[in-house]
Amino acid sequence: MTHPPTGELASLKGIDRLLAVVDRLRHPQDGCPWDLKQTHHSLKPYLLEEAYETVEAIDTLGGEGTRDALREELGDLLLQIALHAQIAKESRHFDFQDVAEDIAEKLVRRHPHVFGDVSVADADEVTRNWEAIKTQEKESRGNGGSVAESILDGVSTGLPALMRATEISKRAVKVGFRWPSDESLWECVMSEFEEFRRETQAPERDAAKLEDEMGDIFFATVSLANHYKVDPETALVRANAKFSRRFRQMESLAGKPLEEISFEAWDTLWKRAKTLAD
Repeated sequence: MTHPPTGELASLKGIDRLLAVVDRLRHPQDGCPWDLKQTHHSLKPYLLEEAYETVEAIDTLGGEGTRDALREELGDLLLQIALHAQIAKESRHFDFQDVAEDIAEKLVRRHPHVFGDVSVADADEVTRNWEAIKTQEKESRGNGGSVAESILDGVSTGLPALMRATEISKRAVKVGFRWPSDESLWECVMSEFEEFRRETQAPERDAAKLEDEMGDIFFATVSLANHYKVDPETALVRANAKFSRRFRQMESLAGKPLEEISFEAWDTLWKRAKTLAD
């Protein structure tokens, strides 16, 4: 395997330069010890971290964030993809070009209304076609052409819990597993809170039961959000940011160690912070 000298890297541009840099970082003799230690599994936390930092950069555009920050985070995320592709290349499984070609082919295949002669009325029809093509692809390449056993097949277990719950709930609703009315949905959600409350009032609290009931609350709340077309992940990101703004404002207003503040003082500070921070 040949590697371009450091001086020649400057003559390369864009993705070619990135791939050459990553290739050099993974060189067995004169590469970087940290990069050489990495595997697909060891890089997982960094992939998630960079993905979330990219989302944060998008969420703060126009506010605290800038387009330069988004550009930088997208680069960090692209580096993770390049590293995974390089590791696979060294094992002779696939390389970055294979990854790029695969996704390009998939996009062409799943957009027959752009690259073919299919007509669509709106974005909703595009989504329905996309899902139908995905199903056809899975049937043609797996289980001898048999249909998937469950509508939930393919929901990644590697997704964060909130995102996985969102996808599971959406898929269940898609095949008809939904509440007959808004009122019945609200009754279901509130019943989960009542069940958790009953567990908290038991003579001896069972940690496993409390965990189960709290999980039911979370899942029911995700279903509630989906029903009203609110993305749970985005909603929670906004709630985290809002609480953080208010709490920081409250810290600024306190004027003394927070541990010395009474509940009444906390309540007053919180109300002031809500007005100032929002």
